[in-house]
Amino acid sequence: MSVYLQNLAVWDWLALAVLLLIVEVFGTAGYFLWFGSAAAMVGVLLLVFPELSWVWQFTAFALLSLATAWLWWQRLRTQPSVAPRLNQRGSELLGGEYILHEAISAGRGKIKAGDSYWLVSGPDLAAGQRVKVIGQQGTVLKVEACTVD
Repeated sequence: MSVYLQNLAVWDWLALAVLLLIVEVFGTAGYFLWFGSAAAMVGVLLLVFPELSWVWQFTAFALLSLATAWLWWQRLRTQPSVAPRLNQRGSELLGGEYILHEAISAGRGKIKAGDSYWLVSGPDLAAGQRVKVIGQQGTVLKVEACTVD
């Protein structure tokens, strides 16, 4: 085995790259993509410098794996989120005005927003009154009475 590792060829690195990319296809969330890319780069490097020893090949593979993963991580950190309010259903209701479905008594009541009923907290108000959502605490929306303009 050690003799084989000491005599790695370009095709060995490219085969490793293909194998890692196939593993990536089956759902590892991007981890093997960068190892496969690094293996392909080492194969190209070995094509350019055929006298590269196995120690330098493995060192290059390790460094390129780290570098590609780090560069991707940096790119992901600087990109704005595609859906910043994903899984925060109540945040889309902030600022909206709704009619109280159940009166707020002892600080709790309900509104109907779309096809859902939401628990609300706020000052005691009668059912049917218009309220504005001003905040959210967990699954409970904070509301205040709407002022008539």
